[in-house]
Amino acid sequence: MPIVEIHLIEGYSDADKSRLCTALTQAARLVVPAAPDAITVMVHELPPGHYMRGNAHRQPAPAKPDPSDVVRRYLAAMEARELKQATALLSDGFTMTFPGTAPMTTLDQLITWAGPRYRFVTKTYKGFDALQSESEAAVVYCRGTLAGEWPDGTAFGGIRFIDRFEVIKDKIIRQDVWNDIAETRDAP
Repeated sequence: MPIVEIHLIEGYSDADKSRLCTALTQAARLVVPAAPDAITVMVHELPPGHYMRGNAHRQPAPAKPDPSDVVRRYLAAMEARELKQATALLSDGFTMTFPGTAPMTTLDQLITWAGPRYRFVTKTYKGFDALQSESEAAVVYCRGTLAGEWPDGTAFGGIRFIDRFEVIKDKIIRQDVWNDIAETRDAP
């Protein structure tokens, strides 16, 4: 089964190396039909004095933040209605598109749009998937179910959703949302 080896300059934390090994395992699984237990990833670390590029010794760049963590913090802030904290995680040029509406660029627009649709909504997550796109953006999908209250106070739950986020440099630049809330609300 596959053996993946990577050479790094010393300086990354064990958590960063663990994230890297997990990503390399998943990348191998996209091509090779192997279970995770059948894929070996080995990290070889070099002291900075043992590495040179362009005739100069180098230091490792800081690890990129986990884009799934950025999205989780944003979603937690939104659910808690900590809008200032949520806004701090949005990039300049941020856009979001929800079912049945044109793209929005501010959380205030979202709250105004959502007001007549439901009193509140919470999410139960079944999973988060992150990948690096060919562009600068990391893409994070989260999926699960929605629960909350309609404007008349009636509870709802079990509504499927999937959100797609694009994250650049620890900030969310785009959010696309798909869910079955309209079909559930309009059902007889």
